[in-house]
Amino acid sequence: MAVAALCLLTAVPASAVARDPAPLLQTQAFVDDPGAVPADADADDPAVWVHPRDPERSVVLGTLKEGGLAAFDLGARTLQLVPAGPGGRFNNVDVVGDLAVVSDRGRDRVRVYRIDPAGSAAGARVLRDVTDPAAAPVFSASESEVDEQRTAYGLAAGRDPRTGVRWVAVTRRHETRVALLRLVDRPGGTVGTAPISVIDLPSRFRLPGGATWSPCEEPGERPQLEGSVLDGRVLYTAQEDVGIWRIPLTASGFGRPELVDRVRSFGVPQRWDAGTEECVPDGPDSGYGGRWLTADAEGLAVADGTLFASSQGDSRFVVYGKHPRDLRIVAGRGTDSVEHSDGSAITTAPLGRRFPHGLLVVHDGERRPVAGPLPTTGFAFVRLEDVLSR
Repeated sequence: MAVAALCLLTAVPASAVARDPAPLLQTQAFVDDPGAVPADADADDPAVWVHPRDPERSVVLGTLKEGGLAAFDLGARTLQLVPAGPGGRFNNVDVVGDLAVVSDRGRDRVRVYRIDPAGSAAGARVLRDVTDPAAAPVFSASESEVDEQRTAYGLAAGRDPRTGVRWVAVTRRHETRVALLRLVDRPGGTVGTAPISVIDLPSRFRLPGGATWSPCEEPGERPQLEGSVLDGRVLYTAQEDVGIWRIPLTASGFGRPELVDRVRSFGVPQRWDAGTEECVPDGPDSGYGGRWLTADAEGLAVADGTLFASSQGDSRFVVYGKHPRDLRIVAGRGTDSVEHSDGSAITTAPLGRRFPHGLLVVHDGERRPVAGPLPTTGFAFVRLEDVLSR
């Protein structure tokens, strides 16, 4: 597949702030260790649910991989911790209506939780598991195949603006496949999924000079996708070592994908070094890469048609508009900077006194201070007007 030229999205407001923002608040730090509480918690991806009657009681959700799923109030206080269960590993989360939808990478399932509007009150339960007990694996043909861990990875949920169908896009770990599913109400108030379509994105690319290139991966792996967001009938999904794809959707599945930006290392020859178990340079950089993203290309979010992306390799974020720009989320206000972010979520809804113009939540891959010798992770809450002028 030929590489498409960069496609600019709708304009960033002309008065958009240029300064690097600092978080207003941060969640508790999570530790990926069996002795931590919750155990083996590694923060990854957030989502925001807006309370239908009282926006100040809105809830932020965050996946913790083997630590399960966390719910926070707008003060970044932990409201509830939901365990991942045996073999579970919660990777990405998104919200559609009153449902939180989670990719369970450990078991290759889509998990579904109903959000209780009364649950954001102190001491009340926010999330209730309503996953169809007969839910089938998303990609695997059997449980033995699930154990190979080429499983549900990135996830984005939304509603088809034409039909009202609740749909979910799920990427596959170590593969280039994306599945489109619809959420289906089952007996007893449970929610399952039904397949709509799948698409396989490229793993090899034709360069302007006629040569072909593939990003270097571990043997047997393909350049996977993770960070994803639905914007109406468009899916944006980030292929970590390649760039960002824009894929139109219809009621029956996927349209023609377009690579709208490339990582800086796109087209750079590399090879796998078995001794170091790393990719090493194998030729000169011919300059086919993009300007903005340093691999991995990761978390994606949309605000008023403007795409916000994590350039994980250099801990920056890119705001795509008529005049794309980048920023860092820096230390300040008693909070630390955000490093190596995996995921992000945006709401433009006014959320009260703390976030009157909306909220940006990002994963922080290097939460400080650390817990003794153990690295910590978490989520940072940023006022949306500190990122985009409203």
